Amino acid sequence: MMTGQKQRHPGQGWDQDGRGSSQAKPVLDRLQEMLGALPGIGPKSAERIAHHLLAAPRDEVLELAETLRAVKEKLRRCARCCAPTEAEVCPTCLDTRRDLGLLCVVEQPRDQAALERMGTYRGLYHILHGRLSPLEGIGPEKLTIDRLVERARGGEVREVILATNPTLEGDGTSLYIAGLLGHMGLKITRLARGIPAGSILEFANSQMLADAMDGRNTF
Repeated sequence: MMTGQKQRHPGQGWDQDGRGSSQAKPVLDRLQEMLGALPGIGPKSAERIAHHLLAAPRDEVLELAETLRAVKEKLRRCARCCAPTEAEVCPTCLDTRRDLGLLCVVEQPRDQAALERMGTYRGLYHILHGRLSPLEGIGPEKLTIDRLVERARGGEVREVILATNPTLEGDGTSLYIAGLLGHMGLKITRLARGIPAGSILEFANSQMLADAMDGRNTF
């Protein structure tokens, strides 16, 4: 080995001499910028994560990269409820223990996950993938409302629980959906205000969600 040349350790994934650091700098900056664009991650957190990945074993980082690729290439929307799934129909919709007559409408998959964590709701879900927001150019055609109406017409649903977030846009979305379903003879309910107005389902605790579900009122 030449004098002064630093040995590259297995799995290290980058050179420790000045030349390697110089070559990695643009990629590292780009990584920090992309991490910083994620929700809840500021510049300092993005920097820490980027340097953690830089120092992590090569196999771990590549596994993370492949998982990120799989999220976009393998996940699709469930043919029934529009939740993310690798199969045509998600496990929740295939669960025979579920009450087919109860249909809970939420804005995002993370809202479904929040309701599932409380462990008391045994019906099915429908994911809108957003909420109506005319100021942002989000109309009914950009959500899965048409598919929701089709499910409501199927004959199995007896109650639609509107569990959109208690915000101005969430309430407006529920009003719009209630208008579409009102003539079908279904029971249409809204989560009780056990959830503070202006809050997000994702951040509500399980007891708060359970109280809101149990105390839901006719919409």
